[in-house]
Amino acid sequence: MMIMLMMIIFVLILANVIMFISSLLAKKTITDREKNSPFECGFDPKGSARLPFSLRFFLIAIIFLIFDVEVTLLLPLVGVMNLTFVNTWVFTSTFFFLILLLGLYYEWHQGALEWSL
Repeated sequence: MMIMLMMIIFVLILANVIMFISSLLAKKTITDREKNSPFECGFDPKGSARLPFSLRFFLIAIIFLIFDVEVTLLLPLVGVMNLTFVNTWVFTSTFFFLILLLGLYYEWHQGALEWSL
């Protein structure tokens, strides 16, 4: 028990010494605002959090996520093809593709895929 306590104390002291030496050797200055601030997708983290955000970009991102999830649902169909009858696989994949294409047509018809204003 005493050895474990001594090892924990040694590790804590070593970690603090390494952090102290690192902070002494670092070449950060207070005037380097860009280097000291985290990169937040191009937004200034010290500014207002209520900046206008493009709803078109948000809509395209949501559509991408929906179709990305549907593609991940399509991948297991290849493995299912060997385990089930061919008619079941063909019906399931055709029905799934039909739903996917109808959703794509609906989004296209509503104008959600057009980037221009």
